[in-house]
Amino acid sequence: MFKAKDAPAANSDRVDTIIGKETEFKGTIKSHGVLRIDGRVEGEVLHQGDLIVGAGGVVVANIHARHVTIAGEVNGNVDADGRLELVASARLTGDVRVNQLVIEEGAIFLGTSAMRSEDRGAQKPEPKAAPPR
Repeated sequence: MFKAKDAPAANSDRVDTIIGKETEFKGTIKSHGVLRIDGRVEGEVLHQGDLIVGAGGVVVANIHARHVTIAGEVNGNVDADGRLELVASARLTGDVRVNQLVIEEGAIFLGTSAMRSEDRGAQKPEPKAAPPR
């Protein structure tokens, strides 16, 4: 498959905040570090770090985060500054804007995707003039 520089996946070794499987949250989450959602979240997730939606997690919200790994269900748009990974059990309904997109076999993605350029700030070079005949 096409492969550019590998962006690291979400860091699941050190989780700073967990929304447990029996927990429901409605509103806007603003956080840093590593956030894992195993429960239900409705609203908006504005996260300055890595986000993991566990296999039992359900998110009905637009998401902005650095790296996002989805194993559960997300209904909303995802804006990841780095990598979005949909593991085999994932179900994503929404549009995505990412630097890197990984979709494992078995994952379901219903929406559109837009890839960011790695050199977002760089200008496109001027086209070269055709050589004289």
